[in-house]
Amino acid sequence: MATVTAPMDTRARQEWAEEVRRLARERDAVILAHNYQRPEIQDIADHTGDSLALSRLAAGVEASTIVFCGVHFMAETAKILSPEKTILLPEPEAGCSLADTITADDVRKWRAEHPEAVVVAYVNTTAAVKAETDICCTSSNAADVIRSVPEDREILFLPDQFLGAHVKRVTGRDNIHVWMGECHVHAGIDGHTLRRRVEAEPDAELYVHPECGCATSALYLAASGAVPQERVKVLSTGGMLSAAEKTTAGKVLIATETGMLHQLRAANPTTVFEPVNSRAECHYMKMITAEKLLAALRHGTTEITVPEDIAARARLSVERMVAIGSPSRGGE
Repeated sequence: MATVTAPMDTRARQEWAEEVRRLARERDAVILAHNYQRPEIQDIADHTGDSLALSRLAAGVEASTIVFCGVHFMAETAKILSPEKTILLPEPEAGCSLADTITADDVRKWRAEHPEAVVVAYVNTTAAVKAETDICCTSSNAADVIRSVPEDREILFLPDQFLGAHVKRVTGRDNIHVWMGECHVHAGIDGHTLRRRVEAEPDAELYVHPECGCATSALYLAASGAVPQERVKVLSTGGMLSAAEKTTAGKVLIATETGMLHQLRAANPTTVFEPVNSRAECHYMKMITAEKLLAALRHGTTEITVPEDIAARARLSVERMVAIGSPSRGGE
């Protein structure tokens, strides 16, 4: 369950925001918030976005301290790309069910079974797992990363089975082995739920994250004519935001974690954005509260570090992905 906190009234929220800003200036800190964070955390952040975009920002800003409001693997990635900076994660216990589906030892054993394969890791993995892989990817550039691998080379894709299936589908590669991991939140947005919502809202557009259990169903609905193909888009969170800014649709159904709705509604207040599954909430993301952000800035006791040997190997995997290129709003 997500941490429950009492809502602040207008005055209390203003005082909290002023104190956060004061402490951030004192600590020479920049606050970064993931798209799935609580609305008040997104609103106070200097930058809001997906994990990779935020990590790149962390590497480029002049501030000496980064307060990363997200989950543990995201803060690790920021540290990998910005080893000289102090990275604070307001709730160090904020984990990720997808990242937890595979360990570094799992990767080593899997690679031993396919010694000639190229190992491709979604950025939603721990630093230790990244260190055992050849190249990282995001949901928006995964297909480009796969296409960069010679066609005669086997590929081990980890850890998300739904993103892996999507990549196999769009690239046509049949020599991709996919790890059977999943994000429990995205897996819960299934095909049955999607079909029910689409039937109830026949004129709505549909944005689906490729991590979702319903991604295949969404493409089937489009291919079968149940939903016009131009209304169905499989997008990363950054891609959803770009599409939201441009759409003229009256309503858009969103298949991803519900925290994304805050950014979409702010980007386009004339379109109605509704979740495919209103219960699709990541309790890890919601573990960071107004109080914990304030405490991290005040005390600085939530620093995230990565052993240098792991960081160095993981950095190579991330940098190879960046060298291939990624959309400015690409990400998970």
